[in-house]
Amino acid sequence: MIKDYTFDSCAQFIQRKELIKKYSSYLINTFVTNGYLTKINNRYYQNNRYEGEESDFYYVAAYVPNGVIGFMSAAVYYGLSNYRPASIDVVVKANSYVSPFPNWPPIDLHYMEEKYYDFAITSVNENGNVFKIYEPEKVVSDIVKYRESIGIEETKEVLTNYLKRPDRDIGKLMKYAKRMRCEKQMKTYMEVLV
Repeated sequence: MIKDYTFDSCAQFIQRKELIKKYSSYLINTFVTNGYLTKINNRYYQNNRYEGEESDFYYVAAYVPNGVIGFMSAAVYYGLSNYRPASIDVVVKANSYVSPFPNWPPIDLHYMEEKYYDFAITSVNENGNVFKIYEPEKVVSDIVKYRESIGIEETKEVLTNYLKRPDRDIGKLMKYAKRMRCEKQMKTYMEVLV
């Protein structure tokens, strides 16, 4: 039996490949048996002794490794909206296989063609907890493109708040809008709001 064991990692979720560098499979299984770790899937374990601040976004990396936080969840993260989504908006490539994930936190998958999915992705590391999220300009472009399903008022709020940011990059925003094929709609919104 292992007593008073503390993981070197302060992350809430730990990749198996990181554990296997330091510990044998037998020892990892012992950690699971003793309740220090919970096996999530073949790639990730949850650190049951994690004492840091928790975020639902940390679950995304473990349960949807190729998923990227997007749409309204990303807008809230960047302070572009006060709207609180009932679930985490996670974007994956179209035709991707996603293994089953838990009922909590609720995750809403959005399948996107590779040409729209595969750019403007950034990694955020919060005290060893890493998740992928789209850049603010990509988030705004996605919301404008899918404004009918997201909501016109939410779209207006996100774009208005983006335009108020001191670090806004209109050139990058228009470049991403062009790539997302919503440049005309973006220009219309910009003309009304500016």
